Amino acid sequence: MKKDIAFFDFDGTITRKDTMIEFIRFAKGNRAYMIGLAMLSPWLAGMKAGVFSNEFAKEKMLGYFFKGMKLEEFDLLCGLFSEKLLPGLIRPDAMVAIGEHLSKGTEVIVVSASAENWVKQWATRNGLKYLCTKLVCTNGILTGKIDGLNCNGAEKVNRIKQVYDPADYENIYCYGDTSGDKEMLQLANHPFYRVFTQ
Repeated sequence: MKKDIAFFDFDGTITRKDTMIEFIRFAKGNRAYMIGLAMLSPWLAGMKAGVFSNEFAKEKMLGYFFKGMKLEEFDLLCGLFSEKLLPGLIRPDAMVAIGEHLSKGTEVIVVSASAENWVKQWATRNGLKYLCTKLVCTNGILTGKIDGLNCNGAEKVNRIKQVYDPADYENIYCYGDTSGDKEMLQLANHPFYRVFTQ
């Protein structure tokens, strides 16, 4: 008998805000974050104008704020963020949907462009699996680069298919809220777009 599976985008779907922005504020403080935004404004403006890709701008942000940081320190900050701040960003109705899937034996996976370092701890505590953007670390030090591709758009489907064969599942549920979830939503026979509002 075929099983059911559910894929949830994280930022904006399960959460009310972009968790990378919130994590930077948590880790560096709001003043340092605002200074960083000013320093990064040429690349962020270029991204909005379509000159630079989201992935390029994301690496610029990660590099500015975290390049040279020890992975051990970074993961400690991610754990504190996941424990102290992230619960307040979660949409209650998204958690209800996740709980309903889990109660029926549906496998639930978070598929996110956010770094797995802060998503995995929250996901694991809630009994969920995860497929997220990975960060390059050399000799225990963050380089500010993304390992492989940003887990967004078509890459979400690529990452899913590396682990799961859609043919093995009777019902595939996908939840998303932006164009970066389009390809993942097309994978589902039960797609849900911007259904969580709390």
